[in-house]
Amino acid sequence: MKKSFLLIFLLMFTGTAFSNQAPETKIEEKKYTETEFNTKLSDALGKKLKHLGKGQIEELSKELLDKERELKAKEILLEKKEEQLKISTEEFKKKLQEFQERQSRLIVCLDDIEKQESERVGHMVETVSGMRPQNAADVLSVQDSEISVKILSQLPSDKVAKIFNLMNKEVSARLQKQYLTMKK
Repeated sequence: MKKSFLLIFLLMFTGTAFSNQAPETKIEEKKYTETEFNTKLSDALGKKLKHLGKGQIEELSKELLDKERELKAKEILLEKKEEQLKISTEEFKKKLQEFQERQSRLIVCLDDIEKQESERVGHMVETVSGMRPQNAADVLSVQDSEISVKILSQLPSDKVAKIFNLMNKEVSARLQKQYLTMKK
């Protein structure tokens, strides 16, 4: 559109300037690439404007053509950057989806592990609740403190009191402290 506007402008300008000249001969139709066309147009424009003796108009038209080429080059560069951005966005979306899938699989695994641990603790609760308080105190005293506290939290409070009383005082104090600060 810019080229056609420029051509129309130049044709009108040159048409009035050369109205006294003889009609032009028939021009042979040729096919050019865009680069060749721009070069030929620039040369032809330069020749016509030199005949008019207007050096400033020649410079102005060349500047306009140069600016148009620069804009076209910047437009092409911008299109390439937009395409790269689209590709990067698509890759990011794929990686995000893969991450979310892995995260959900990990959460499922963690839930399974927690469920299995809860089942094992439930089984131990049943076992410890069937023991005498002294035997339960002996077993829970040597057990990992986290597991002991989980087991004690699920036992009836009267049984827990008896077990704490029969334990070594240091172990009993440590487990009671954890029992009181236990997160539910």
